[in-house]
Amino acid sequence: MEINEEDWELINDDGFIYRRLKRPRLLTTIIPPPDPAAETKAPTQRKKKVLLKLKTCYQQELVHWELLSNTFKALQKTTQNQPSPAVPLELDHSVYVLQKSSSASTHHELADNLLAQVEAQEATVCEIERLCDVAEALCDAEEQRLRQRFIDLPIWEPSPRELITSLLEE
Repeated sequence: MEINEEDWELINDDGFIYRRLKRPRLLTTIIPPPDPAAETKAPTQRKKKVLLKLKTCYQQELVHWELLSNTFKALQKTTQNQPSPAVPLELDHSVYVLQKSSSASTHHELADNLLAQVEAQEATVCEIERLCDVAEALCDAEEQRLRQRFIDLPIWEPSPRELITSLLEE
């Protein structure tokens, strides 16, 4: 059996250099060609996964909008349940003339109606203010959640050793 120079390989083992015979390469480790059925199935599975994620996102958004819609409808019902005033807010000239010539009882009725209107508007403003407070609290919570990701970074560790150990753990 004749050994050629090509059959040898140089090995560098931490500065110790030596030659050894090349190992025979196994030709059986050839990667088999990918399955064509799997290749056609992968994009459809990926597309299905993306569409399911999009569907859940839209469903969550629909639930959120339904909640807002129900809150708005409840707000409208509370304002409609308030006693509706007999005289509209726009006092035209005929009402103004009638008001000058009317008696004291008519003045009291008009004042009561206007007071009821103001109270209904006050209730509406209070409800809107409450909804704004809820929206602001939601925004603050979301901002805090987004901010927390950066606060929890290992770069803020008190000592370099803790930073290195936390980076090695990841």
